[in-house]
Amino acid sequence: MRTVVGLLDCEVACGQEALDTPVGACFAADLMSDVLAFSSSDALLITGLTSVQSVHTAHVADCVGILFVSGKRPSPEALQLARDVSIPLLTTTRSMFEACGILSRNGLVGSARS
Repeated sequence: MRTVVGLLDCEVACGQEALDTPVGACFAADLMSDVLAFSSSDALLITGLTSVQSVHTAHVADCVGILFVSGKRPSPEALQLARDVSIPLLTTTRSMFEACGILSRNGLVGSARS
């Protein structure tokens, strides 16, 4: 996860202690039902959805963390829940498209189970 922080100039909103967790893949979506249906358990969720639902979804889907794009910040409730369930939250000013492109060019694969 530390590599993602460096590549995308991320701010760590919470979960600093988990930055050495490996990210096996990424899954970009704003539709949380797609995350539940198609992401893998080692994925970093990339989303613009900053509500508590994104944290609940990432927790249920066993994602390793959440990256909020486009300068969006997690709601206070989402931040507290992420702390409670130990899910790191990152933020970047980059768009979802740009973030995914940078991560892909640097070897991070997409996550999609069928």
